[in-house]
Amino acid sequence: MEELYGKRRGAFVAIEPETGDILAFVSKPNFNPNDFVEGIDATTWKELNESKEKPLYNRPLKGIYPPASTYKPFMALAALELNKRSPEDAIADPGFFTFGNHTFRDDKIGGHGMVNMEKSIVESCDTYYYLLARDMGANMMHDFMKPLGFGQITGIDLDGEVRGVLPSTEWKKSAFKKPEQQKWFEGETISLGIGQGYNAFTILQLTHGLANVLNYGVVMKPHIAKAIEDPFTRQKELTTPKESYRIDLKPENVEIIKKAMVEVNRSGTSASSFRNAGFIVGGKTGTAQVFSLNSKIYNHATTPEFLRDHALYVAYAPNDKPKIAIALIVENSGFGAQHAAPIARKALDYYIDGKWPKEIPEWKRVP
Repeated sequence: MEELYGKRRGAFVAIEPETGDILAFVSKPNFNPNDFVEGIDATTWKELNESKEKPLYNRPLKGIYPPASTYKPFMALAALELNKRSPEDAIADPGFFTFGNHTFRDDKIGGHGMVNMEKSIVESCDTYYYLLARDMGANMMHDFMKPLGFGQITGIDLDGEVRGVLPSTEWKKSAFKKPEQQKWFEGETISLGIGQGYNAFTILQLTHGLANVLNYGVVMKPHIAKAIEDPFTRQKELTTPKESYRIDLKPENVEIIKKAMVEVNRSGTSASSFRNAGFIVGGKTGTAQVFSLNSKIYNHATTPEFLRDHALYVAYAPNDKPKIAIALIVENSGFGAQHAAPIARKALDYYIDGKWPKEIPEWKRVP
């Protein structure tokens, strides 16, 4: 899988929703663990440890990122479950939303016109989610997203997992020391709706959250080990998928979100990446800001590399009975539709249809 990234940095996680099995767990760039077997030399250690690329950093497990617009399907589901929106409720999008003295802008100048829930996901309309976030508030968003696994330890069978940040008013009180910093300002709520602001999750959490939705609220503990071997008897015991708990989600609401995510790949932001796919796939693009623009216009070409936007994508397939849920990030590369969605397409082509990616040597194919 790492070959699909080329020289770019990022993380990729794939989960089987029904069992919680980890199907892929990629951190790029990586390193050769054999270098450590008999003691690593000082030069190699220095190169690995001081590299700006951070090859020793386990990105799926420890890297935290704003989910950007990949968060919108989860926000829409929250709106349905909490009776904050119906699928038909529509807004007139002028291309911005003004709250107090600040104007939050949509990515599309002039706006998306009349926007209902499905169109908000398909065209990734920011204004729809600015309004939704205002109406829900930080704590309501927090309480809905927490059981899905955002900002929580998933319990995967690996050491060093980080929690990330699922913001709330209580979180801010404990995260900052100075009283003036602990106060929650209503304007901070707005950008949470589009997966920005204080939101910061691992790619593992993003995949896990998607799998939990596709599972209609049945939360399966993610795990990498398929079997455990006794070191003395050499007998192997298969690991049993473990249900952690259940979230009370209405199946009809999940289907509304899935329908919109399928349309994303038919006519929406990632349609070009999934043209002529041999299966029905749902997805959502995301482009995450790395630093605050302060109302300035973002220019990818003139922005220093490590400050450029991240490209994200979430996907699942096939639509009727998902066998795989994916989340990935390509760091500092730009638009999710352009840089992340094509990687997901190649991964799904292989997993669902058996098409081997040309970027990966044939000798790496598992018999």
